[in-house]
Amino acid sequence: MRRDHLQPVLLFTAAIAAGAIGWSGYVLLLPVALVFPVVWSRARGRSVAALVSAGYFLAASRGLPQGVATFYSSDLWPGLLLWLCASVSFVGVHALLWTERSGPRPLRYLLAFVLMAVPPFGITGWAHPMTSAGVLFPGWGWWGIAAMTAGLVGLVTHMWPAVAIAFAGLWLWSAAFWIDPTLPEGWRGVDLQMGSSLGRDATMQRHRDLIATVHAAAGNDTRFVLLPESALGLWTPTAERLWVTALDGTDMAVIAGAVIIDATGYDNVLVTVSANGGGVLYRERMPAPGSMWQPWRSWLGKSGGARARFFANPTVAIGDHQIAPLICYEQLVVWPTLQSMLYDPDLILAVGNGWWAKGTPIVTIQRASAIAWAKLFTKPLVVSFNT
Repeated sequence: MRRDHLQPVLLFTAAIAAGAIGWSGYVLLLPVALVFPVVWSRARGRSVAALVSAGYFLAASRGLPQGVATFYSSDLWPGLLLWLCASVSFVGVHALLWTERSGPRPLRYLLAFVLMAVPPFGITGWAHPMTSAGVLFPGWGWWGIAAMTAGLVGLVTHMWPAVAIAFAGLWLWSAAFWIDPTLPEGWRGVDLQMGSSLGRDATMQRHRDLIATVHAAAGNDTRFVLLPESALGLWTPTAERLWVTALDGTDMAVIAGAVIIDATGYDNVLVTVSANGGGVLYRERMPAPGSMWQPWRSWLGKSGGARARFFANPTVAIGDHQIAPLICYEQLVVWPTLQSMLYDPDLILAVGNGWWAKGTPIVTIQRASAIAWAKLFTKPLVVSFNT
């Protein structure tokens, strides 16, 4: 095979490997994603840059077709279509900003890096290399963001071997002394295995089962118990009264996922409930596009779909704590976490309802992302997922 034909194949293969390994769900493998900017910069043509961008993104998000098929109880075709549509912004931005000239290349990549971190392109900005900063620069906070940005820009210059060696050294050092984020005192995250029934079974018996699970999970020093996304289903005054009564005589508060519906659509929320009452704690900023957030409905004069509140309520207060909540999809994109960190919260709450992702690495990727961000900013982390 001629060299000019072999090079694109090698770059495409390396991009696929970077996406598949870096986003396999193991937090310490996140830095493998840093191979992508190197192969993008080595491309000899815009079409090759688009090819390697597609290879990386599609490999990183490979669980989407099967997950969508499970969610909608359909065959793979809708999932494959959504998978390809989701890649358009990532591939388009990186192909458009690619240049063969070494001078402007770092600035071009920096622009692509920023565009994929914030809306509107950042809405599907999965697999962002910035997430690996938590592995390479644990505890550095915003200095880690700055160092990671400088390093990523360096990877698309002729100095990339030196930058890669420096990153490899930091990676090995971090892996050798790695400790997962701490669980804050008085908090307990509860994982459930209730499959697709969670949030859909609205019977009193289901609420009683969840109440029993909370009491069983809580220890003597537990003040806050976290349940997964959608755990309480539709949040109504009746459900609130049931939970308030169940928590009477305790000083414990339960934070759980629920849904608030009105005439125009719904909010995916976290509610808090204790013996003193209950209420909405947090409204999700970025619901999953397509399955939840459907902006085209309003464009067509129709109601329905989850509301996106992009930059609303980055932190919320509960007790003496300032909390940075991340619901499901928000763990896969960059800006919700960074926006929350601007307010220096006391801890991070990460919840999800990943029954539909069974057999894919999606839930483990969400966990790994939450862990990486918590390590970067030295924040305690409370996690609760349903599978």
